Amino acid sequence: MTLLRTFKILFIIIGLTSLSFSIQGQAVDDSTKPDRSIMRLGNGIAAIAEGQIITLEELRGELEPIIPRIRLEAKSESDFNQLIDKLSRDVLQNMIDRIVILKAAEEKGLMIPESYIDQEYNETIARDFGGDRSKFLGYLKQKGETPREFRKEIYRRVAVNAMRQENRKSQSEISPERIEDFYVKNKIRFYQEEALHLRQIILTPLADEGLAPLRQTAKQVIKELQDGANFGDLARKYSQDNMSRRGGDWGWIKRSDIREELSAIAFKLDPGQYSEPVELGGTIFVLYCEAKREELIQPVSQVRDAIEEVLVGEIARESQSRWIKNLRSKAYIRYYM
Repeated sequence: MTLLRTFKILFIIIGLTSLSFSIQGQAVDDSTKPDRSIMRLGNGIAAIAEGQIITLEELRGELEPIIPRIRLEAKSESDFNQLIDKLSRDVLQNMIDRIVILKAAEEKGLMIPESYIDQEYNETIARDFGGDRSKFLGYLKQKGETPREFRKEIYRRVAVNAMRQENRKSQSEISPERIEDFYVKNKIRFYQEEALHLRQIILTPLADEGLAPLRQTAKQVIKELQDGANFGDLARKYSQDNMSRRGGDWGWIKRSDIREELSAIAFKLDPGQYSEPVELGGTIFVLYCEAKREELIQPVSQVRDAIEEVLVGEIARESQSRWIKNLRSKAYIRYYM
């Protein structure tokens, strides 16, 4: 079944079903339903919010850019249709919310400086059309839209974003009790696996020279280390891998990040210690422990800032959710899908 056919079937079913209900979930009797002839206008109605009609065509226009990703995620045609159905409802709700928020902005008398609209307008031309105004105007003509209408759309988008941001309230300080409670309930999130800050000198044979020359180089490396040479300097001098420029620094690793034969030796080292040369698969390794981190649950003192950041985000989302639900409850909204 082609994508176009899927859309046709989806929207025909939606148009025929026309399941109407109020935002409060109250049943609507037949006498209050819009005339059936209205539903046949254009391509049908998806919803009405504050007197503004959202058509199925407009909804489809919002969905189309997302369809390729949904197609890739879907395991079957049935799965695709289910994902589209859910996405359609989510996108429709977002379209409704924009209308409701915009009305709240207008009632509040929100002022968006004209200079800000000008800036957004010019940045769109520069970013999306390479600064070519003729291409931009051609794009608007193709859409059947005027520059004035485009500016109005910018205003609506900016106003909605400004209202959302204003109502994304959060507390500047989270109580120690709430932080402690979150920590106790989510300790597993702060599990810290055993890790090692590893440096390596890796010696690999050139052509068919074998291990003999490498063993001599390895002996020289160990001698210079015993004489107090800096491991990073020796890695830059002798190591034959991409990390040599960084002094052989492989950063923090877990046991599972390197071969077991190497991790077994590396994790026995204490900070500042280096290993004897390790021969493995025709390559010689010299390992160095820069620092070590034991397996543990990080104490709350170390993760307090991270917890506070999570809680601030939660409070902000909860605040905005309450705000938008309150706006919806006061608005006239009718769904037809």
